[in-house]
Amino acid sequence: MLIRHADPELDAAACAAIYAPAVIATVASLEERAPEPHEMAERIRIVSRHYPWLVAEADGRVVGYACAGRHRDRASYRWTADVTVYVAPDHHRRGVGRALYAALFELLRAQGVRNLCAGITLPNQASVGLHEAMGFRPVGVYREIAYKLGAWRSTSWWQLSLRRPGDEAPPAEPGPPMRLPATPADQPPGPAPASPAGA
Repeated sequence: MLIRHADPELDAAACAAIYAPAVIATVASLEERAPEPHEMAERIRIVSRHYPWLVAEADGRVVGYACAGRHRDRASYRWTADVTVYVAPDHHRRGVGRALYAALFELLRAQGVRNLCAGITLPNQASVGLHEAMGFRPVGVYREIAYKLGAWRSTSWWQLSLRRPGDEAPPAEPGPPMRLPATPADQPPGPAPASPAGA
């Protein structure tokens, strides 16, 4: 499995297809209309200006994505980000969500983000299990806060600190989005290796 940065032109359709079932058939997302590929491309562009948007690729196919976003508009929240992850149904329980989150969290820590928040519409035991496994802890529930698919829905909120133990110093300003290390596939082709002497 390859974790890489999303390309809005190449990956928008795949991300839209992964996200659509969560919108149309479940309450995993509280949107009511699944975005078209061109709308997803614009989301990727906008998010990527400030935070990483990563995709997981298996056998040449995008099977999941994870991204971060601003938690609140007030300036003092700028060290906190909301995070989300979506995985194609045929790749659930294969470690895709964990791999995406692990890579995303390291980039956010390097960027200077110190707290992560995630909202989970209840019930969703799979998402609760993933977030617990990644170290998130529950901080509260918005009870019957949204109406979708014929019922009022509650959203639980989860938080994870990226701060090191004992780190109470004033934080440095968050930086621009960080990039994953280049993989061999990202490197331009170099000169052909020299032939061994006498060959």
